[in-house]
Amino acid sequence: MDVHTSILDKNDRLAERNRGFFKAKKLLVLNVLSSPGSGKTSFIQQTAVALRGKLRVGVIVGDLATDNDAERLRTAGIPVVQITTGTACHLEAEMVARAMTRLDLDRLDLLIIENVGNLVCPASYDLGEDLRVVLLSVTEGEDKPLKYPPMFFSARVVIVSKSDLAAAVEYPREKALEIIHRASPQAEVYEVSAKTGAGMDTWLRFLVKQHAAGTIS
Repeated sequence: MDVHTSILDKNDRLAERNRGFFKAKKLLVLNVLSSPGSGKTSFIQQTAVALRGKLRVGVIVGDLATDNDAERLRTAGIPVVQITTGTACHLEAEMVARAMTRLDLDRLDLLIIENVGNLVCPASYDLGEDLRVVLLSVTEGEDKPLKYPPMFFSARVVIVSKSDLAAAVEYPREKALEIIHRASPQAEVYEVSAKTGAGMDTWLRFLVKQHAAGTIS
């Protein structure tokens, strides 16, 4: 067994332990991924604000160096824990396990893990989440799912972000959606703008429904 395989095997075991712990706490857990600049933090912030009174939200933020994203998310009035990864371009299950001890999970319904901005490294690392959510902004180019197939193929949800800029960047919507569905045939797709709120209601209803389904059993 090579070193990389051994590392992934260990991570997968810890991810399953995380998953069992989250399930016992009746938490819905999202692993949110994207390339840098896709609007991931704004999207999470607006999701948390809009879910007030519906779901109690907490966030674990992974970043290479600064805590800027964590500070922005705290303005939404939610508990936030920062993981500084240093040179690591992804989060791992063990990092999440340590970070979640700093949250009162009994007071949460939804835990959002904001992964490091990267579409390559995090693809192989299960964190114990229920849903892998991948953002693709309209400013990035519609062919990105074909350039990063492991990430998009593993997505349970694809969020097309910054939809308010679609006209300005001449976003080829039909072609882009066709590519997304080809790369992520199993994924739910939501077109949203965190700035204007367009499309967010449908996304929020999906989350509330997913949480309810997970807590019925």
